[in-house]
Amino acid sequence: MSSSPLALALANLLVRPAFGSRRDPGRVFDRIAVAAGEAPGDRQFVEDFRSLLGWWARADRLTPVGWQSAQVHVRRHLTNRARVRRLIAERPEIEREPIERPVFVVGLPRTATTVTHAVLSLSDEHRSPLLWELLAPDLELAPRQRRKAITAGRRMVQGTDLFAPRFRDIHAMAAEGPEECTFALPHALMPFSQARIPEYRDWHCERDFVPDYRYLKQVYQVLQYGRPRRRWMLKSPMHLENLDALLSVFPDATIVWCHRDPVTAVASFCSLIEHGMAVSTRPPDLAGIGAAWLDLLSRAMTRGLAARAGIPAEQLVDVPYSWLGSDPESGAPKLYAAVGARWTESRAARLPGAVARPKGTRRHTYDLARYDLTRAEVESAFADYNALRAEVDRA
Repeated sequence: MSSSPLALALANLLVRPAFGSRRDPGRVFDRIAVAAGEAPGDRQFVEDFRSLLGWWARADRLTPVGWQSAQVHVRRHLTNRARVRRLIAERPEIEREPIERPVFVVGLPRTATTVTHAVLSLSDEHRSPLLWELLAPDLELAPRQRRKAITAGRRMVQGTDLFAPRFRDIHAMAAEGPEECTFALPHALMPFSQARIPEYRDWHCERDFVPDYRYLKQVYQVLQYGRPRRRWMLKSPMHLENLDALLSVFPDATIVWCHRDPVTAVASFCSLIEHGMAVSTRPPDLAGIGAAWLDLLSRAMTRGLAARAGIPAEQLVDVPYSWLGSDPESGAPKLYAAVGARWTESRAARLPGAVARPKGTRRHTYDLARYDLTRAEVESAFADYNALRAEVDRA
């Protein structure tokens, strides 16, 4: 099973009385927006999320828990946006915080981006955003507030582990561990991992993402303000489709591009989506997952390859899966050298913990055919990428 049947059934039963509110998503959104607050001049940001919640409310096969998750997603983004804007209004010098030479780990999902990010996070000279910080970015907190924020992050992880216990085997999360920019980007592909929202897909694919990356920079400026400045190590497979927008905001960024056979990557990622979506959508449409994500990921790759052509060679690092997937002891020093960082004995001593599977997790198995996809379809969709990957493997 993709989720804990009893826990999920009880949760759906408990929140079912509020499920009818999805018939009037505008009213629900108004309550969320009032509670979150709104910074002057931020109307478009707010209205974009109004549209998202309205489309999400009409998603096929949405469960009561899924509708609650949609509201949590929108509430978190609106609340965080209002806080970040308020902090900058109170302290304009925040926007002068330099985010210098950040490293962005990108690539298709399931290409060892997570372990690459974890290895880069080993250095005390580097700074990676922690999950609890991304869920509620703020200035340095007093000890009691910090504990409260970390506890909220732990509860989110515990809820995921309870309702989708196999999800942890695929992508384990920790409130105090490094996480990806997806949690801070306003309009990454995260809603698609919970529900089928065709209107949002169309809107998403036409969107100018430069404002989203400007806001992402503000998030990291808030998290850096008043604290020691270290080189940011950032990560999200979802950056692949927007490298042009990313580099317009972070022009001196180093792009670390992870590579793996797309047949394996797509099959693994569809399995991750199935286990996560089973909480919000019942039953998950397996063929729909395959078709939707093959389309979205191949589109992201096409856009990524187009942007790659304009990236200076000194700002681009290609990381074959073998570097950390099969031989991390020799791959990790090469990775550090490629991004201009020091590999030391102390970092080497912590490497086994960074690349090991989390304790208690099981081996992840998956099958492309389960999602009504064939090897030939995937290879055709990623033909240009496979040509690049062959070059990377020969280098």
